[in-house]
Amino acid sequence: MTLTGQVETTDPALDGPAAHPSALRQTLTSPLYRGASAAVLLGSAGYAAAAPQLASFLVNDLGASLRTAGLFYLTNLTAPVAGYLVGRRSDRTGRRLGLFRLCAVLGFVGWLGIAYSTQLWMPFLISAVIGAFAGSAVSQLFAAIHDQLKTHPHPNGDGVVAVVRMALTAGWVIGPVTGAFVAAHSSLRTLLVAAAFCTLAQIIPLGTLRLAPADPGAAQPSEPRPGAPTTAEMLPLLAFTALFILIYVGEPIKYAFLPIYMTKQLNLPAGLSGAIIGIQPLVEIILMPLAIVAARRIGMMRLMVIGAGLGVAANICFATTGTAAGLFTGQILMGAVWGVFAALGILVAQKLLPAAVATASAVFISSSALASALGGAAGGLGAASIGLPHVFLIPAAAALLAAIGLAVMARRSPL
Repeated sequence: MTLTGQVETTDPALDGPAAHPSALRQTLTSPLYRGASAAVLLGSAGYAAAAPQLASFLVNDLGASLRTAGLFYLTNLTAPVAGYLVGRRSDRTGRRLGLFRLCAVLGFVGWLGIAYSTQLWMPFLISAVIGAFAGSAVSQLFAAIHDQLKTHPHPNGDGVVAVVRMALTAGWVIGPVTGAFVAAHSSLRTLLVAAAFCTLAQIIPLGTLRLAPADPGAAQPSEPRPGAPTTAEMLPLLAFTALFILIYVGEPIKYAFLPIYMTKQLNLPAGLSGAIIGIQPLVEIILMPLAIVAARRIGMMRLMVIGAGLGVAANICFATTGTAAGLFTGQILMGAVWGVFAALGILVAQKLLPAAVATASAVFISSSALASALGGAAGGLGAASIGLPHVFLIPAAAALLAAIGLAVMARRSPL
């Protein structure tokens, strides 16, 4: 793989004849793609089951105040640094799956350590240090998939990435429901132990699989990669990641304050509130394959501009409608937003730094943790100063800035 300062504008995964196996069939018949799909489903389900219950665990089991429990999510600020370090190591050695397994084991140790914590400081330290590296497991799988699609080009390669990403999203649909059930029928510590074993179980679907080159002349995945990318080469990726963060900051704000708004101010029934929250991931999963098709026609970056615009509209619905229908509309629009960004985000990130795809994958994926911390802080300050539902104007403004930035990138670096 050669080092270049320009963005690749073509990819064998996007070009070629249509007479090929579907992306789903290709995923199911490949040990790597099939195993990666199962792995991300297990990992995301475990994390999504435990994460919403962490604040309750800190308060009820370790005696933290609500303010202190809220600060726990600031431990996510170390994730981008850890992600970059893991990505650089992966690009130097090519050991994608080895690093994936190491990160999964670290995740197991981290969740188990939190589950058996006896002092309040322990989960904070474990999450900031061990948890930061554990979050890089997914990025190594996407880097391995990228390598395989380069050595074995296929016109449905982008569809394979979308299928794996859909499995990741499915985990986020299953996890919260399962986590709430386990917590209600056992204990929060039991739930955290279950999350630990889900994280460790990620390594089972891939077994002892090792990557092989497409032909004898191809570069071995274990060969050393080029040196670290320069700052100039990193700039497009960093700019795109910053714009993605502007989109993502609305998620922690929404999940923190939309349920409160529906319950305290709109007095919506619990079942209706749950349906409003649950509609987004379902729309997202449905639209992800369609996003791949649309991207082939109008371009990935242009489609993301549209997605960011839908994010503006969604948050305006949250802030101004004051009705269940308006909130449903907002959530459906947000499902469309994440149908686009979840399917295409990792592909764009890898194309913006083609000489170091593991670094690109790690930087992009770990940015969601940073966005969660920033969104939580912005939401808390916004709710205290302008109240509900006007706090949703903050992510609306952030999404508008992202749309403008993506439009500029689409003109300079069309994908």
